[in-house]
Amino acid sequence: MTQLRYLPDVVTLDLDTDACTGCGMCAIVCPHGVFAVEGRKAEIIDRDACIECGACAMNCPAGAISVRAGVGCVAALLMSMAKGSMKNGPEPSCDCSGGSGCCG
Repeated sequence: MTQLRYLPDVVTLDLDTDACTGCGMCAIVCPHGVFAVEGRKAEIIDRDACIECGACAMNCPAGAISVRAGVGCVAALLMSMAKGSMKNGPEPSCDCSGGSGCCG
C-alpha cells in the first residue's frame, strides 16, 4: 500500500539546523518518518509526508522545530467535510490565499 501524502509544498514545518542538538526526538516521535539524524543533526527527509501534528516541535528540547499544527489546506478541507459544509456552506479556507477558498 502506498503511503498517504499531504499536498505538495504546503507544509508549515521548519527546522533550524543551527539550533538542533541531534538528540533524535523528532525522528522518534514523527509518525510519518519525516526526519532522520545524520552527522549529529536532524534533517527533514520527506517534508511532504508531514501531517502537521506538532509532535516533533513539542518534543524538541532545543526548540529547533516549528510547525503550525492544525493549519493548512488539508486541515481546512477535513474540517469542512466534518462540518458538512462541502455541500451546504462556504468554500473551505486555509487563509493561505487571502481567505478566498482553499489555495485558490
